[in-house]
Amino acid sequence: MQRASLMGILGAGLVITILLSLGQGSVDMGLQEVWQALWHQGPELNQTILWDLRLPRIAAALLVGSALGMSGALLQGMLRNGLADPFILGISAGAGLVAIALLTLNIFLSWLPVAAWVGAVLTSALVYRLGHTANGIAVERLVLGGVAVSSLLGAVQTTLLLLSDDGRIQAALNWLIGSLNGRGWTEVVNAGPYIGGALIAGCLLSRNINILNLGDELAVGLGVSLTRSRLLIGGIATLLAASAVSMAGLIGFVGLVVPHGVRLLVGTDYRWVVPLSALGGAWVLILADLLARLGAVELPVGAVTALLGSPLFIWLLYRRISPLGV
Repeated sequence: MQRASLMGILGAGLVITILLSLGQGSVDMGLQEVWQALWHQGPELNQTILWDLRLPRIAAALLVGSALGMSGALLQGMLRNGLADPFILGISAGAGLVAIALLTLNIFLSWLPVAAWVGAVLTSALVYRLGHTANGIAVERLVLGGVAVSSLLGAVQTTLLLLSDDGRIQAALNWLIGSLNGRGWTEVVNAGPYIGGALIAGCLLSRNINILNLGDELAVGLGVSLTRSRLLIGGIATLLAASAVSMAGLIGFVGLVVPHGVRLLVGTDYRWVVPLSALGGAWVLILADLLARLGAVELPVGAVTALLGSPLFIWLLYRRISPLGV
């Protein structure tokens, strides 16, 4: 598929899904009512629903989805492994442990997003340290370190859940599954600048990923510092994923499946894969959030992405794609 055509399709799908999301919910609104509410006209109830509930939720989905999609593309390109996703460096484990600790102890709950972000960054820094050798960052050590640290912190999470009260367990599980319910302009304004800056930086680093995929020896011969490039790419990917986790909790499969699908359609030129993964991630998460709100009971968006992503990833594995999806 032509790359420009895919970008146009994703952009059109994103706009249509946003329009549907603005009108769908417990109070349905037609296009005319949505248009009036956007310009602060019509019933006051519609204006309140649109500006205070649906618009910030859609903005949060755009930020979180684009951050997870690009983070997955950066990590898969850096590690040259199509099974890498934003959580491979312990991001989910670090953020989840801090969040569960605060929720089960019922302390500093207003600082939960910031604390989850700090936990994710610190855990990722530990994993990078484990992956560092005398010759620079070793990809194999990095992946194994992420698996080991995630397993350890996951065991601590389980222990905290078992020792907490029933009410606290439910709150912790709701955060771990991932949800956009209740997200407002405060979360968007707090995380938006970090995600926006990281998205721009990720696009600028796409050329370095192309060079890294040529092989370490050739990359060094072209004057690229392997350690510095991997630290920059991994740092931006961590910032994107940690910011997304701090906003919406743990939402899986977006960073794993979306880059796979993009590479399957446009190839492995990361100058296109990286921005298209951000665009695709935003569309997938807004669509998942729309589906989560259609039923009589609202589902966590993390559960919907898992239900959508698992069969798709199984199908990709069945096609016996290569590690980089080509």
